[in-house]
Amino acid sequence: MSSKNGLIDPTDSVVLMVDHQSGLLQVVKDLSVAELRINVAALTKAATLANVPVVATASVPEGPNGPLLPEITDNAPHAVYVQRQGQINAWDVEGFRQAVEATGRKTLVIAGIMTSICVVEPALAARADGYTVYAVIDASGTYSDVAQRVSIERLSRAGAVVVDVEAVISELQHTWARDDALDWGALHAAVIPSYYALIESVLRAQAEVSGGEGSNAEVEWAKQRGQLV
Repeated sequence: MSSKNGLIDPTDSVVLMVDHQSGLLQVVKDLSVAELRINVAALTKAATLANVPVVATASVPEGPNGPLLPEITDNAPHAVYVQRQGQINAWDVEGFRQAVEATGRKTLVIAGIMTSICVVEPALAARADGYTVYAVIDASGTYSDVAQRVSIERLSRAGAVVVDVEAVISELQHTWARDDALDWGALHAAVIPSYYALIESVLRAQAEVSGGEGSNAEVEWAKQRGQLV
């Protein structure tokens, strides 16, 4: 699989998490904070499962913007954290660019708060430097629906690919024929609650037919999903 076909190639990708901070959650109005946190957790966990590097940064974490969300550090313990010295555009930080360059990868999957700043600015700058960019719109948040729509338009016109978390998870996973399929299933179930309800009902029906109280798969799905929501 190659990013040249329009799909995300996990072997050529880096996930960038920009300014997902507790204080900045207060300004998010285009989707619920609970949904955003679940999507951030699912995105970073997917990167871990797919062995995709994660580079994270925060804007003035010691101030009102607050610390980096634990959803990132808990689900991507391999993430590289880059300190900023007041720069608004993360791509302006030499250490941030160096962390990306050190991976040798050319596809960036970017999410951030606020979209119009934390996603748009590094996305456009990275595009100018020759990177392929995917902007994960529902793992990003901003202060209004209008601001989000304007950001999507600007990203698209600049050649970035606007995607949602579920698309990223599916493309990083690539197949169900893998030993960690239940872990991936839990990510889909966390992002799409109705999908979890569907699987839960099927597994419960199968258990009733077999005379059991519940399958190991049902228990594992619930456990893995519970770690994210």
